[in-house]
Amino acid sequence: MASTFSPPPRSGHGSASAEAGAFDRDPAARHPFPASDAVAQAAAASPGAPALAAPCGTLSYAELDRRANRVAVWLGTLGVKRGSLVGLCLERSFDQIVVALGAWRAGAAYLPLDPAWPDGRLRMIVEDSACAVVVGRADAAPRLAGVETPVAALDWSALPEESGGNVPEGAGPGDLAYVIYTSGTTGRPKGVEITHANLAHLIAWHNDAFAVTAADRASHLAGLGFDASVWEVWPYLCAGACVVLAGEEVRTSSARLREWLVAEQATVAFVPTALAQELIRDDWPAETRLRFILTGADRLLGRPRPGLPFVLVNNYGPTECTVVATSAAVPPEADEAGLPPIGRPIGATSIHILDADGQPAGEGVEGEIYIGGPSVARGYRHQPAMTAERFVADPFGAPGGRLYRTGDLGAWRSDGQIAFHGRVDEQAKVRGHRVEPEETASLLRDHPSVRSAAVIAAPSPDGGDRLVAYVVGTDAVTAEDLRASLAETLPDYMIPSAFVRVDALPLTANGKLDKAALPEPAESNALDSARFAAPQTPAEERLVEILEEVLGRGRGHVGVDDNFFLLGGHSLLGTQVVLRAGEAFGIDLTLRDLFQAPTVRQLAGRIEELVMRMIDEMSDDEAQLRAAE
Repeated sequence: MASTFSPPPRSGHGSASAEAGAFDRDPAARHPFPASDAVAQAAAASPGAPALAAPCGTLSYAELDRRANRVAVWLGTLGVKRGSLVGLCLERSFDQIVVALGAWRAGAAYLPLDPAWPDGRLRMIVEDSACAVVVGRADAAPRLAGVETPVAALDWSALPEESGGNVPEGAGPGDLAYVIYTSGTTGRPKGVEITHANLAHLIAWHNDAFAVTAADRASHLAGLGFDASVWEVWPYLCAGACVVLAGEEVRTSSARLREWLVAEQATVAFVPTALAQELIRDDWPAETRLRFILTGADRLLGRPRPGLPFVLVNNYGPTECTVVATSAAVPPEADEAGLPPIGRPIGATSIHILDADGQPAGEGVEGEIYIGGPSVARGYRHQPAMTAERFVADPFGAPGGRLYRTGDLGAWRSDGQIAFHGRVDEQAKVRGHRVEPEETASLLRDHPSVRSAAVIAAPSPDGGDRLVAYVVGTDAVTAEDLRASLAETLPDYMIPSAFVRVDALPLTANGKLDKAALPEPAESNALDSARFAAPQTPAEERLVEILEEVLGRGRGHVGVDDNFFLLGGHSLLGTQVVLRAGEAFGIDLTLRDLFQAPTVRQLAGRIEELVMRMIDEMSDDEAQLRAAE
């Protein structure tokens, strides 16, 4: 059974920090450290221990340390110095982590750029961030064509070898550690600047709260542009533990993820809320080594069933407060009812729930959540006005302290934990990602066939939100056109799942969008798709049925040439498609197959190839038996 996790209680109502004096007792709060130094200490202590593991093999701490120093020297030759920002356009890999560590060794910070993002979004973020250089594969330069920032392809054969005296001076606690971009209301994402001191507070709390040692094996599966990926890597490497990199095939399937966690003997895993809610209902084998499943990003709707071999821990925190601000173990459903709370403040973090007048809200009274303490970020990159608006003076703490105004609503419970009540503004949480619907709407309004548009967040069955677009456009505009246009710039989670045609956007008396008057998405008001083609074969007919069921569309609304992802599909829904299609056709279909063949016509062809290959490998008796089925 996993060890007990019990965050400290708070005292009083309206605000709280971890127990009185926690800041003084927390070594990371008093003496923050660069994570790169802690990783170097772990490498010196156990050079042969595995630092990273993946299907390709393992990387020892000694090799991780040596490669990071080589990268630091190489980055220095490219003009990177203390205070620089290095973009990482690399897939989940040993190289991605090594280059991030190498950037720190060079005194720089890193900016994760997920290669899965559209080229337009990559270019936008690189330009806004003013990186000194972007490190990627050979295809990164053409994808970033037109951007002034130099792009360097990682080629280990061309990198200088490390020597004792030429590794640059590393970063200090007050230096920038990383920048994560989040969605913005202006139509452009904004970069959150996190320092090494911010990160040290998270690492110190995490490794103490979950008793992390060098014997642990932690999973790495969060999206690379999502700040949870920071949490999945650096606490464990600072403790000498092993980080196990998940393949794409397990990241969106709860069944495959469970099998993978057991096979890899993972002991601690972060799992996005939608998947965690499935895992806590499952049966787990006796050989499970998992001690904790950490979840967050969306509202947790369920509780674990009794008898699980691990503790489920619910976490809450905006990117601006270094991933986690509150945390709590979730008791089994037999011990407590109702929606799980988001917990108590971690480490030296302070939480204040304030009413509309800026006064502490009493127990059970809803107010806005403000966060203070050593986890509060430096601010938004190149956005002083926005920083001043969201990072405000702390009237409850020491002079010079700041609070981050989250825009989230909550209330203190009688047990000192916080109940989450949603958002103050229009921000949404879509599949774990914080999204400003206005960013999507502003791009829709730029489309030549759109006269006006609005995007709102609506409840999703998974407990998060989904985006719905309302479009006033020409007769020629189609949902397919708009999805394709948005996909040039936005990641898939920011593309609306439904497009509703309206003659005009309803307005209130003071000229604001009247959301209450917007119609519910329905077949009768859905924006048409273009180039509809009906299924012609039994395989196409079955696949169309599956897509219509998964996407929640009526019969006759999915054509064989419609792109699943442009119809509003995403990885989590794609997992349902491949599992249902695999069962329907008796084959082992993967999410990669759907990415490579996203239309019904293409996927039917891919299935036919797999079936024929399977038949070719069968004996005559097996082939006859399958034909009879």
